[in-house]
Amino acid sequence: MSNKILSNWIVKNLLIAVGLVLGLVIGVSILLNLYTHHGERLGVPDFTNLTVEEAQELADSAGLKVEIEDSVFVKKMKKGAVFSQTPKPGSAVKSGRRIMLITNAKTAQKVMMPNVVDRPVRTARSELSAKGLNIGKLVFVDASDNNVVRQLYRGRVIKPGTMIDSGSDIVLEVGLQQEDCYTTVPNVIGKKYLNAINTINDYSLNVGRVKFDSSVKDYTDSLNAVVYAQGPENPRTSVMMGEKVNITLTVDPAKMEK
Repeated sequence: MSNKILSNWIVKNLLIAVGLVLGLVIGVSILLNLYTHHGERLGVPDFTNLTVEEAQELADSAGLKVEIEDSVFVKKMKKGAVFSQTPKPGSAVKSGRRIMLITNAKTAQKVMMPNVVDRPVRTARSELSAKGLNIGKLVFVDASDNNVVRQLYRGRVIKPGTMIDSGSDIVLEVGLQQEDCYTTVPNVIGKKYLNAINTINDYSLNVGRVKFDSSVKDYTDSLNAVVYAQGPENPRTSVMMGEKVNITLTVDPAKMEK
């Protein structure tokens, strides 16, 4: 009888021990699962071209937050739309991360026209860019050096200090010495749209035909597109300053890798 009681006691304790071990394993598993999801990293959606309201809805559904950091003015882009974001689309972040947005202003900001006369083209372009202005065209005229001779806005000379819309195009008249009137065609293959344009201007050349292939669907795509073909086709070809360079751009990975 005593042996039977002892046997039952041993079995009972073994069952209790097994139950405790199983419970411990299940508890640890649950805690690990909760910890893993707590630190789960999410892919950041692409908020560009969305309205602020649409961006907020998308962020909420993705477990993220958005905040407007600043605004710029881009003429060709939808007013009030998201222009750029930080972190970039596809970045891995933790749940609840705040995504900073830069939106396209609903009205153009006013900026002060700098004085780029007597500056080399590269310096003039840099100073205009710092003010949110663009080189619309380079026009070459006879002069004693290759610096900017006149700065024009909408066909008229614009004085330094004049307030104009951000994003405006400025035409630069640049001196052209007959004994030093040639430049070389830069290689812009693989460069993004704006970088390619700046490089072409830095070589005292104009941007000719700009063509986007069918992979480019919107303005944001155009900014991310890279040049995969240019004309003249042979970089470092010697041409007269002011000549045009045609570029064709894509966001198709297959073309971008060639």
